[in-house]
Amino acid sequence: MRPTVHDIAAEAGVSLATVDRVLNNRPGVRSVTRNRVERAIATLGYVRDVAAANLAKSRSYPLVFILPSGENAFMRGLESELRFAMSRSAAERLDITILSVPAFDAPALAAALLDARKRRPAGVAVVAVEAPEVTEAVKRLCEDGVSVVTLVSDLPGSGRDHFAGVDNVAAGRTAGSLLGRFLGGREGPVAVLAGSMLVRDHRDRLEGFRAVTSEDFASRQVLPVIEGQDNPLLVEKLVGALLERNPDLAGIYSLGAGNRGLIAALEKAGRAKSVCTIAHELTPHSRAALLSGTIDALLNQNAGHEVRSAIRVLKAKADGLPVIAAQERIRIDIFLKDNLPLEQE
Repeated sequence: MRPTVHDIAAEAGVSLATVDRVLNNRPGVRSVTRNRVERAIATLGYVRDVAAANLAKSRSYPLVFILPSGENAFMRGLESELRFAMSRSAAERLDITILSVPAFDAPALAAALLDARKRRPAGVAVVAVEAPEVTEAVKRLCEDGVSVVTLVSDLPGSGRDHFAGVDNVAAGRTAGSLLGRFLGGREGPVAVLAGSMLVRDHRDRLEGFRAVTSEDFASRQVLPVIEGQDNPLLVEKLVGALLERNPDLAGIYSLGAGNRGLIAALEKAGRAKSVCTIAHELTPHSRAALLSGTIDALLNQNAGHEVRSAIRVLKAKADGLPVIAAQERIRIDIFLKDNLPLEQE
């Protein structure tokens, strides 16, 4: 049988009220008595059932998620997964608020973090933009004792508690290796399409891509980065101009979103099959393009896993429990048209 608080009280020779004060780190217990209770806990191997304790206290977890607005299909998928979690929030004692900000807008994001801070949540999850005002806003939350998880794009140096996302340098290296191998000895430059260099995930992916290209495919020219702001219309315009300027273009690495515009530009120019294209995130549009051959390979991160991971970590931090690193590791999926999961998955 698992030891109980009654066993701890008997072992330590104290009352149940004293055991409760020690377990909940409340004042009013002498250090010698506290030490005796803690020794009893260690001797008996007592593990506190936090879920049961929270249920008994009717505890809830007020959490704030800050997501970019706009047409980014992956972000909308992330929001959909979050709303699904919200539909089950009563059972998990969650109280989730979603705040939306324009994509890549650092001042707006800093203001949203200030708004979140005023709500006094148990934790905040945010798709970060790397800018001084955002870093400072996250630091203030952490100083207030509010746990912060960065989603998809990290913010090192901010004091955040956890990052729920893939290793983006590794993702960029994977894309570089795939593109180089697919192209083989075919000549011609390759282009990189990003959303914005203001976000860490895009910069990390670019770093990894360039590293592999220089190491393993040194003769391949990499053109200057194009920033499409994850906007399909802007991406279509920019990629259309890229294709006109570079009739010998061999490949494109799209490390951000806006892939509807990329697909449209390639197909309008009649270059859907002649330009090798590696992109990120499995969405309805990228799935169709992978099946048609316009996109050759997709790197994907599981939005549902990221949302669930962020919630688990924020709850664990609120309860003072350790985070299980292996459980929260987000893997990089590589999809070809031959191994696509069923659409309902």
